Amino acid sequence: MSIYDQDLDKNAANFVALSPVSFVERSAEIFGDLPSVVHGSRRYTWAQTRERSARLAAALRALGVGRGSTVSVMLPNTPEMVEAHYAVPALNAVLNTLNTRLDAPLLAWQMNHCEARVVITDREFAPVMAEALRLLQAEHGRTVTVIDVDDSEYTGPGERLGTLEYESMLAAHEPLARLEGPSDEWDAIAVSYTSGTTGDPKGVVTHHRGAYLNAVCNAATWTMPHFPKYLWTLPMFHCNGWCFPWTVAMLGGTHVCLRRVEAKAILDAMREHGVDHYCAAPIVHNLLIHAPAQMREGITQKVRGMVAGAAPPASMIEGMAQLGFDITHVYGLTEVYGPASVAVKRESWAAESLSEQTRLNGRQGVRYVLQEGMTVLDPDTMATTPDDGEAMGEIMFRGNIVMKGYLKNPASTQKAFVGGWFHTGDLAVIDRDRYVKIKDRSKDVIISGGENISSIEVEDALYRHPAVMACAVVARPHPKWGETPLAYVELKPESRTTADELIAHCKGLLAGYKVPREIRFEPIPKTSTGKIQKFQLRERAKSSSAIE
Repeated sequence: MSIYDQDLDKNAANFVALSPVSFVERSAEIFGDLPSVVHGSRRYTWAQTRERSARLAAALRALGVGRGSTVSVMLPNTPEMVEAHYAVPALNAVLNTLNTRLDAPLLAWQMNHCEARVVITDREFAPVMAEALRLLQAEHGRTVTVIDVDDSEYTGPGERLGTLEYESMLAAHEPLARLEGPSDEWDAIAVSYTSGTTGDPKGVVTHHRGAYLNAVCNAATWTMPHFPKYLWTLPMFHCNGWCFPWTVAMLGGTHVCLRRVEAKAILDAMREHGVDHYCAAPIVHNLLIHAPAQMREGITQKVRGMVAGAAPPASMIEGMAQLGFDITHVYGLTEVYGPASVAVKRESWAAESLSEQTRLNGRQGVRYVLQEGMTVLDPDTMATTPDDGEAMGEIMFRGNIVMKGYLKNPASTQKAFVGGWFHTGDLAVIDRDRYVKIKDRSKDVIISGGENISSIEVEDALYRHPAVMACAVVARPHPKWGETPLAYVELKPESRTTADELIAHCKGLLAGYKVPREIRFEPIPKTSTGKIQKFQLRERAKSSSAIE
């Protein structure tokens, strides 16, 4: 035993388990009079948000919620969703944020799989939740306590499903004396489900330590100041809002809530509330690029956006720069708490041409400062690929900002962590400056005549055409070449072009074998976070009866 191990034990004075819940207590103590949440006509301070969260925690505790209990929530970006991110972890319970666009059978499956004890649901989602709750009992034999939220900003239809109403329940309980968090920072804080495009979804279990560290990383990565005004364009149900519910609490900022992600609502909120930070998938940024200029009038503050969720096309990065919005490109997955790497902007980049800046900023970048490892490895041999920008391998992460594993799925957990790294499934190269650039998802690479084609590279070429609003490229079966690129395209409003024109455009930017053989002008399926659902497009392509 070293002398530094003698009589120098952990105690209450020198060691506390890391939990983002502590950020809420700090802001309530120090910035209690400052605004915490804005939602329509509602306004709360940090003292009030802390009290409301503590009342919710007390009410949930009275319902038997405690360590290891799961609380599911079916909520848009409202104050109640913010409060759930503070109250549930304070009980050492596990938060399960449900995707508001899922169907009833999948909602029922998820609530059963994570053994939800309580569900908090907004009245807007009553029809689908009523069916989900029926299926939960009929097919899975599970019943849950339902708490209804009757949001002041929602005036549409929807009945109450349970016997408890959120505001009445808060009023009936005295707030907990303190939002404390767990005694063990490795305890689960949330379970979030992947899309389940191949079989049942996987429940990604994250812990308090990782949520705390990634919340800090968000601020460090973005050099966020105290008191940011953060607009909720990103659904909080998606990777717990990339940990930003806790980042905003850490900085004493203001949550500007938004029930609907629409260009006018976003720009109005930016103007009215002085919003200076927001996060979104590329498609949401494109909404702002293509919004009428008058919608952006009066936004004089510097607005900083974070983009992730899909590889951003070069045209999007360039378009946002032309608007004067400062965009930071990050990359991650649910399994790494949302973003876990960033294209850190070096000062020297400012001297480059706009097109070169776009190329540099379009990379997935380097690991977050508190993530211990990010690299590109050969998934078969686990050998490091050379940093030549050419050799392709799989992006892998290691460190404190990696999930505990998949709930009730040891085989998938073990597979994900083979070789002591988390395998992302994303194929990439490393440049000489150690910045990573995604080439494709492993399942999205198109192999034509033995040559690998990056669907992202083809999409980037299409996005450079001024008429293209959204596009996605997938493999289409071909009797001679095995696969050829098929492009699905959505055009900008009032824009016109033809398939022949787009193919000719691509021929000027790509090697011949990479050019799409066919262009289809069809609606492109997307998730509620704006991610394009390529698996649906792949199914469309496979079921096509016409094969060249």
